[in-house]
Amino acid sequence: MIRINDIIDKITEYNPDADIDLIDRAYIYSARVHDGQVRLSGEPYLSHPLEVANILAENMKLDVVSIAAGLLHDVIEDTHSTPEEVKEIFGPEVLHIVSGVTKLSSLTFNSSQARQAESIRRMFLAMADDIRVVLIKLTDRLHNMRTLQFHKTEQRKKEISQETLDIYAPIAARLGIYWIKKELEDTAFMYLYPEEHSNIKDLVSGDKEKREEYVELVKKQIKKTMGENNLKCEVLGRYKSFYSIYKKMTTQNLEFKDVYDIIAFRIILDTVPQCYEALGIIHSLWKPIDKKFKDYIGFPKPNMYQALHTSVIGPSGERIELQIRTREMDKVAKAGIAAHWSYKEGKSIDENISKTFAWIQNVVENQENFMNPDEFLENVRIDLFPDEVYVFTPRGEIKNLPKGATPVDFAYLIHTEVGNQCSGAKVNERIVPLNYELKTGDRLKILTTKNHHPSKDWLNFVKTVKARSRIRQWIKTQETERSITLGREMCEKTFRKNDLNFNAIIKSETMAKVVEHFGFKSIDDLIANVGYGKITPLQVVRKFISKPDSIDKQKSLINKIVGRVRKKKPKTGVIVKGVDDILIKFGKCCQPVPGDPITGYITQGYGVTVHRTSCVNALKMNPERQIDVEWNKEVFSETYPVKICITSYDRVGLLADIASNISKNRANILSVSSKIQANSLVNCLLTISVTDTKHLKKVLSDIKKVKRIFEAKRLKD
Repeated sequence: MIRINDIIDKITEYNPDADIDLIDRAYIYSARVHDGQVRLSGEPYLSHPLEVANILAENMKLDVVSIAAGLLHDVIEDTHSTPEEVKEIFGPEVLHIVSGVTKLSSLTFNSSQARQAESIRRMFLAMADDIRVVLIKLTDRLHNMRTLQFHKTEQRKKEISQETLDIYAPIAARLGIYWIKKELEDTAFMYLYPEEHSNIKDLVSGDKEKREEYVELVKKQIKKTMGENNLKCEVLGRYKSFYSIYKKMTTQNLEFKDVYDIIAFRIILDTVPQCYEALGIIHSLWKPIDKKFKDYIGFPKPNMYQALHTSVIGPSGERIELQIRTREMDKVAKAGIAAHWSYKEGKSIDENISKTFAWIQNVVENQENFMNPDEFLENVRIDLFPDEVYVFTPRGEIKNLPKGATPVDFAYLIHTEVGNQCSGAKVNERIVPLNYELKTGDRLKILTTKNHHPSKDWLNFVKTVKARSRIRQWIKTQETERSITLGREMCEKTFRKNDLNFNAIIKSETMAKVVEHFGFKSIDDLIANVGYGKITPLQVVRKFISKPDSIDKQKSLINKIVGRVRKKKPKTGVIVKGVDDILIKFGKCCQPVPGDPITGYITQGYGVTVHRTSCVNALKMNPERQIDVEWNKEVFSETYPVKICITSYDRVGLLADIASNISKNRANILSVSSKIQANSLVNCLLTISVTDTKHLKKVLSDIKKVKRIFEAKRLKD
């Protein structure tokens, strides 16, 4: 276990004036409250906060407040310590950071997904005020991933790894801390896809000696050529991470031998002009590959990353990738925001850095209206999407948007009203459709029309969370108004049938109590939910009459909505809020099977459609029509269709072996199609019927054991 004195030595080395007393007090307090606690590894729990503090000091060189917070980051959650006590002993600044890092174990949630969403939401809120929160959170996650092997269940390891891959690695990338991103991705990859990880590891180390010789050859040639042109430089060769090799192989259908940039070279110089001069020298030495040049010096990434990227045909005719940057750029590339840190005692963070990371504030603002945890997490992932395009406003200002963004995304980036009234767009002085994908360098002008409104169809192509949330907000407002009108008419009619005056009753104190009983804030909320079909006017009437027997025979509005399409089947695979005899349909887009988290959506005249909670199409639907559903554990005989994709190398008898493995697992093949790519890889798309997710996992596991199969997976939504 690392010692506190080692950490203090590292701090005083880069910050001789540091307030070491704060670190000492934080260590003593943490040791006292964690006393007797042990980690899954059997080590004293104190080893974890010490490791977190060590990473903050050694790798990020942060201020003493950050390191003290690192030592204390688990005390509120895992010990008898209270926020008041932390504030009294260490001050409000340390408390703010510790509270931002703390999870939500003391609160009750309907699902682990809701807990995860709220934990991440809290983290982003704290990040918006003080970005040190996420730096500690990242180091906390990093050390937890380093000790993940001590978790007892494989399922838990996979859950933590998936969350790391979906949320924490992209956050590290957006902050420019690529060394953390790389380690988080590779560790998560090892637990999520152990066979693929082992395969790539063996392939990389297989001809390592030969590759090392090639690296030295290229480095010597670059240094020699630069020296001949009086350019003093440092040349480095680095291996691509296992996860990035895997992603390249799967997304581009490549065999390992066809991945040309397993090794990338970095040329480090003193000044920006030297970088462009070196680029010219490299392009004259080796032939550049078309469309493989990127100028991140002229157009820095949002996380401040700067470099020139190019790919060339190098020695022996092999393609190589090069990055050219200054020493300062290299420092930023390695440490990200930590390289620009200006939190020294009594100083605030640089204003320009705050502007650079304004996207964090945007995340917070965009998520305020999302109560559904699946929707929130999906939109956080979109916000963290790394690829960017840079476009120009009519005045020549540069705006960055995610790759695939459209004029509608740009319009909402400018202002919500511009987005709502967007009726057309000009790109480079030419009219383009609103779903046109913007490219770097496009000059864009938005055409607006008064009284023009957003279209629901825009949700099919917009890429930014701001655009999606504003469109959905407008649609929800319109639907709420319509639902209030419909709900009022339904209530008036039902109340009239029971000799009651609805318009007089809504002003009474009794109605206020009824609204509170149903869990709504206002009478309009109650009426709107009657219009949506969430509750029925009969349920409201029951609160005002003394003869409930007269209406017991009548069904709820949900039953009325789907009444004409009822099923007489006694038992189905899904239960809708405990209501029997309702037509159930399964979304063809996501094909849920037992074991998947699911949700239902009321479809007028067509019963309830069941989707996986992560389904993109479900997330686009009106949350007011969402209804709770669950798998019926009493039904075991049903099977469900699911699409799978198999990637393999071509050979005789491949399909026969795949079919045999599926059949021996008692799964039926409903459809199959296969296509041979130019690189001899085969893509097989199959629809098979399975009983549940465990059955599916067993089928996929056995398929992966077939000779020359590279990957077998369930298709996403």
